[in-house]
Amino acid sequence: MRAVWRAARAAVRRRRLQTIVIALVTLTSTGAMVVALGLVDAASAPFDKAFAAQRGPHVVAAFDPGKVSDAQLARAAERPEVEAAAGPFAQASIDDLPREGDGFALFGTVTVVGRADPQGPVDRLDVWAGRWATRPGEIVVNRDQGWAPDDLGKKIRVPSGPTLTVVGFAFDLSRTADAWVVPEQMAALHPTTAQMLFRFTDASSESRIGTNLAAVTDGLPKDALASAQSYLTLKEAIGSSARAYAPYLMAFGVLGIVVAVLIVANVVGGAVISGLRHIGILKALGFTPGQVVAVYLTMISVPAFAGCVLGTLLGNTLARPFFEFVFTGPEAGVFHGNVGIPTWVNALALLGMPAVCVLAALAPAARAHRLSAARAISAGSAPRAGRALSVQRRLAGSRLPRSVSLGLGLPFARPGRSGLTLAAVVLGVTTVTFATGLATTMTRFGEAGRDAFQVTVYASNYKQGKEVEPVHSDLELQSLLGSLPGATEVTARADADVRIAGTVQKMWVEGRRGDRPQLDNVLTEGRWMHRTGEAVAGSAFLREHGLEIGDHLALEKGDRREEVTIVGEYMESTGDGIATDWSTMAAIAPKEKPIAYHVKLREGADAAAYARAARAADPGVSTAVTGPNTIAQTIIGSATVLTLMLAVVSSLGVFNTVVLNTRDRRRDLGMLKSIGMTPRQVTAMMVTSMAVLGAVGSLLGIPLGIAGYHLVIPRMADAVSISLPSYMTDVWQAPALAGMALAGVAIAVLGAFIPARSAARLTIAEVLHNE
Repeated sequence: MRAVWRAARAAVRRRRLQTIVIALVTLTSTGAMVVALGLVDAASAPFDKAFAAQRGPHVVAAFDPGKVSDAQLARAAERPEVEAAAGPFAQASIDDLPREGDGFALFGTVTVVGRADPQGPVDRLDVWAGRWATRPGEIVVNRDQGWAPDDLGKKIRVPSGPTLTVVGFAFDLSRTADAWVVPEQMAALHPTTAQMLFRFTDASSESRIGTNLAAVTDGLPKDALASAQSYLTLKEAIGSSARAYAPYLMAFGVLGIVVAVLIVANVVGGAVISGLRHIGILKALGFTPGQVVAVYLTMISVPAFAGCVLGTLLGNTLARPFFEFVFTGPEAGVFHGNVGIPTWVNALALLGMPAVCVLAALAPAARAHRLSAARAISAGSAPRAGRALSVQRRLAGSRLPRSVSLGLGLPFARPGRSGLTLAAVVLGVTTVTFATGLATTMTRFGEAGRDAFQVTVYASNYKQGKEVEPVHSDLELQSLLGSLPGATEVTARADADVRIAGTVQKMWVEGRRGDRPQLDNVLTEGRWMHRTGEAVAGSAFLREHGLEIGDHLALEKGDRREEVTIVGEYMESTGDGIATDWSTMAAIAPKEKPIAYHVKLREGADAAAYARAARAADPGVSTAVTGPNTIAQTIIGSATVLTLMLAVVSSLGVFNTVVLNTRDRRRDLGMLKSIGMTPRQVTAMMVTSMAVLGAVGSLLGIPLGIAGYHLVIPRMADAVSISLPSYMTDVWQAPALAGMALAGVAIAVLGAFIPARSAARLTIAEVLHNE
């Protein structure tokens, strides 16, 4: 074994370039594989991972404390169907909690729960900023609610109640409350409900959850259960954006794994083949076939294993900031604290990649095991005449420059090596094509409706804890906003909660009046409403309610009833409302006034300056400037990063192939230089040999990338229950395809240029030197 180790160590030192290439490619490939597998793991079930980490409740139940006691609820939690329970917690509902100063702290109906500890057997909260409330007068807010960690210490004034200091921000995936205080504080907030959190032994379906909840409440007084929310309903609602990420992340993850394996197999297998002559020399010196194989496997495994270890460390180091970048957006809380590289991925990288390297080296080494010393030595020479030379003879009759014709024939010298390199280039082109289509669609998605308005003016404001109403009436305010400098269009919007006739199911009707009733909605089918009784609904609403364009929908509010006809569908992922004109809104909810005015500015106008002018014109309004589409930005940014990673790995595979081809054809290069081939011609020959693989890779990779696009994009849209208009998915025009055709050539040329230049700078004496 000592002789084997000494021979392998000497080979590693002598073949420094080969050692560096093997280590570099395995490092990069392992890092890419770690990140790719981490993406697949993170994207496969983000809600389930976060829910399990927080021990989320399968049911959040609200009980009437006037009909059931805490002791009865505690006994109900001891049923065999209950795996764990927490509570009862006192719960209060408060409308519009103002921030001390200007604006709202928490808008709408706010659920406040008295809870002494963020941990427990069920619903373990993540206090991501500040601390938990420990005494009366303190409050912890769920998520950020428009606040920032710098807002710790700010005050919230409860109407007709205490003033509370924000001491922390917590993340609760189950949304059991909007804010928490200590139990002693709840008396001042006048709680009306007792909250219980249940985890069941079997919560696999709505029917099982319903059966278990019925068993728990069976012994309780009638009507004690006021309401209950299943985690499956929450999972469907909260996971839509996460499900949109999953298809394309999985596509990149699988591509990354396949590219990594191909490159490693190409690098290691090629290194063994190029070293057959060395194997023959070892046999001639007296090494047994088994020792020769052991020497070469050791020589390959040392840099490969070092690269795998460093690549695993690199992947883990980059994972956290990279995943935080990928999982940025409205649903980032789903992934908070649950993204990263799991243990099984590290284990697979540390064990799997070295195994791939050994297997890639074993096949050619086993071939050398069977060869005699003389045949092994001759196998390390230039390739046999029947391969590249016959092709080059045919190309020699063409009008191509001799360096180009020679380069076109080189890939046929090592068809196996060229095949693996071609496969890596094909996958690189597939990735670039897929990512380009995805980025184009998401760019159009993010820009959809962005020019509809730049400023939203809300017809309400809070100052010093008090609500301030607009000075102007509805129509006066709309006219005023249209007269301010920079404004070109103003559209008023009012909301009313109604119910579908004959049911208890609530929904929203959004009435619009003004210059642009479509606002920022993108029509996917049908038309916009033109008259009273017509409505346009979002994609998700139509799917959820089984409606189509042309169907009628009866709505009720109080003693009023109005029937509307669905005349159009727009791109919208929320399924709780429809849009109508102002006359339809007035017919069903005549008392509703606009809650907001959307203002379109002329090109080049300063949105922030307009917002300041609106607030100065009427102190009873508040404003918001339209921001970028964070989901679209996230997908475009992450796809760009992932594409660059895979393109670099593919280029490294080409780099390795050119290095090995240069080593294999040292004598040929020496002969060509000796008869007058210039360094520039040598560079052109080596680059051309890979450029032809890049061109073929483009021809094969573009259709695969387009097929992947058409496979993934519909699943992303279905995940958030939207329909995309045709202009967003019609991305494959002639200029785009022409650009994609150059992707494979670019990957191949970038990977080949540096080693080709190195080969060109070799002197005749160096290339003809016999090892």
